[in-house]
Amino acid sequence: MKHTYNITGMTCNNCVASVVDELSKIEGITKVDVSLEKGEAEIVMEKHIPLATITAALPNKYGISEKGNFSSEIATSIEDEKSKLQQLKPLLLIFLYLFSAAFLLNFKAWNTVEAMLDFMGLFYIVFSFFKLLDLKGFPESFRTYDPLAKAIPTYGWLYPFVELGLGLMFLMRFQITVALIATVVILGITTFGVTKTLLDKKSIRCACLGTALKLPMTEATFIENAIMLVMAISMLINSIN
Repeated sequence: MKHTYNITGMTCNNCVASVVDELSKIEGITKVDVSLEKGEAEIVMEKHIPLATITAALPNKYGISEKGNFSSEIATSIEDEKSKLQQLKPLLLIFLYLFSAAFLLNFKAWNTVEAMLDFMGLFYIVFSFFKLLDLKGFPESFRTYDPLAKAIPTYGWLYPFVELGLGLMFLMRFQITVALIATVVILGITTFGVTKTLLDKKSIRCACLGTALKLPMTEATFIENAIMLVMAISMLINSIN
């Protein structure tokens, strides 16, 4: 990121060289351009560096202040993060409830595998419910990031029912190996699409809870799928061993 600062106290090119030298020593600053005529310094930094840190690096004869909307940009970024967390609140709450339910179902006679199966079953049942609330709108939103739904539109329509079926299989302990393999394949494809979307920095809606709730596509979506994938893969490995 590059930001411009006003600098006072510079009277010659030696002053310019001194300012450049001192600012360049600050960790995280990669480039410094100083203009004597404008009394400005353009600083390229890897991350936000507090003004107090920059001020402390300069001799007392020089004064430095922020120019433009640097502070407001930081404030806007913080507000955006708060807004994103607020939007993700339903997803985080659902995960908390699912983990709690899986724990409560098994805490008297604890069995990690059984708890994981209950969590995965509840996960699919709850998430399919939200998708089925707007079965017409879900496929269109889902295909914006899922490669298979994009290639085969019918898959988007069937996906909520596939989730429902897998949820019942886990909860009823029916054909667990088949359900685990299906989970790895299905969520593997979706996770690939989510990862690509995040890397491309596209701003789209996440369809993990259907279209009833407006959730942004964030790292939380990746983590949600990754948790299920890790559980499925670990149980498959254990079943083989």
